[in-house]
Amino acid sequence: MTKSIFPDFYFKELPVEELQNIQIDEIPLPVIIKPTVGFFSMGVYKLSNVSEWDEILRLMLAEIEQVKGLYPEKVLDTSSFIIEQCINGEEFAVDAYFNDAGEAVVLSIFRHTFSSDTDVSDRVYTTSKEIMESNLDEFTDFVDKIGTVSGVKNFPVHIELRRENDGTLLPIEVNPMRFGGWCTTADMTFTAYGLNPYLYYYYQQKPDWPALLKGKEEKLFSLIVLDNSTGVTGEEISSFDYEKLQKTFEKPLELRKIDFKKYPVFGFMFVETRESNFAELKNILDSNLNEFTTKI
Repeated sequence: MTKSIFPDFYFKELPVEELQNIQIDEIPLPVIIKPTVGFFSMGVYKLSNVSEWDEILRLMLAEIEQVKGLYPEKVLDTSSFIIEQCINGEEFAVDAYFNDAGEAVVLSIFRHTFSSDTDVSDRVYTTSKEIMESNLDEFTDFVDKIGTVSGVKNFPVHIELRRENDGTLLPIEVNPMRFGGWCTTADMTFTAYGLNPYLYYYYQQKPDWPALLKGKEEKLFSLIVLDNSTGVTGEEISSFDYEKLQKTFEKPLELRKIDFKKYPVFGFMFVETRESNFAELKNILDSNLNEFTTKI
């Protein structure tokens, strides 16, 4: 759909059965390989050189088996995969909607922070006055372009995009199913700014950002996704020390626990951090969470 806007972007979709037959040396590396319909970065891998392919394919197929049946196919469908150009630069998540005139209205902007160049996890999403003000106009224009091509109206979207080093914006994902819900970016927006994205979409409202951002100087508001990165399954873990985890943050705002024996995530946290104390966010980015678990 967006090929007319991004004509040089490499993209290929194929059934999972064909993954073992693809000619890696014919693909312009590096690339990201991921399910066509994805969730929580499950089945997402970065392939940087041909020598990595056999191991990545093995890990990918094993993960497909592990998560099979965990979520509805509308949420996670591993029957087909996307191979797409690896986009460098900062990554952002945007919740927005197209109003009844087809105009884009941005409701939140989060910077998606990674622990390293090879990290593809969803651990930390951060919004702030500075992030909103420095990106709002540019990202609104970007979402407008997608709306013009698609022609959609009265439609909510969650968009993930990257800004390359030359300033070019490229979309990673445009997904209406991730407009709030379990992924909670919309809920974090309400916690940070008092703006309810669901109601703003329903009533076709536009945020008064100068008023909403007043008093938010030098504060970071982050959604922490406590994905199970321990290296063992939830069935092998007897407990998770949520109290110990909360003590590692200067101002926890909300904790939502998840049944980690059923789903590969311990929960979600909303936290407020001084800009000068980004180290606490870096610590949780680098953690595999083993220090909070007790094994069976």
